Amino acid sequence: MLIDTHAHVNFVQYKDDGDEVVRRSLAEGTWLINVGSEKDTSRRAIEYAQKYKEGVFAAVGLHPLHLRAQEIEKKDNGETIKFTVPAEDFDEEYYANLAGQDRVVAIGEIGLDYYRNGATKELQREVLLEQLSLAEKLKKPVMLHCREAHEDLLKTLKTWTLVGNKPLRGVLHSFSGTMAQAQQYLAMGFNLGFNGIITFARDYDEVVRGMPLDKLLVETDCPYLTPTPFRGKRNEPSYVKYVAEKVAELRGVSVAEVAEVTTDNARKLFKI
Repeated sequence: MLIDTHAHVNFVQYKDDGDEVVRRSLAEGTWLINVGSEKDTSRRAIEYAQKYKEGVFAAVGLHPLHLRAQEIEKKDNGETIKFTVPAEDFDEEYYANLAGQDRVVAIGEIGLDYYRNGATKELQREVLLEQLSLAEKLKKPVMLHCREAHEDLLKTLKTWTLVGNKPLRGVLHSFSGTMAQAQQYLAMGFNLGFNGIITFARDYDEVVRGMPLDKLLVETDCPYLTPTPFRGKRNEPSYVKYVAEKVAELRGVSVAEVAEVTTDNARKLFKI
């Protein structure tokens, strides 16, 4: 058994066959957590979770990329359609109501993105703090997104835990930092999540090899970051097994051990 701790079958890329993708994953013994990025995808994550007896869960939150208006381009029946998605303000009451529903296991995906975000750093940090506060109130772990912002995120998290002694639980999803940064997150009690990137890039081998296995989670971040051998195709939760296989190869242990430990890690963190 495996748990894909960060999937997005609730995204538009699966509008025609999302249930088929979920059923395929469950049939192969892979559970999944669908993660929201704004109001609509958070709501759809819950709809998926509540549709199945077991094995499908949800996280709800406002991603930093949705703090600014976005130009979206997609193809529909061969025609390219462009439209603007408006910026979203964080509505604590809305997300608190979502988070209180059955099978919602985390607040996420939240965090900082300095790579491709038009929203100011100050606004990103402000909204992150609001969502950390919500997670604390509801006693939920957080799923953190961080791109080219690790120093600021570490500072924010350390300040949060020091002021008022407010400990946090959660995971750095799609971990992209250095070994030194990984050690700081681990020292605060966070888990680190790895996906298909580790099957085709060698940037994080040292972290995967050197960190405690009991703090490691596997994920797909589907539909993105498809692992070898399916690069170039749409990703899906059942492909998380290739991530587990790479973790096992890098650490010199069996795939069975990686599956057992990472599944136990996910169960403990998300209480599933």
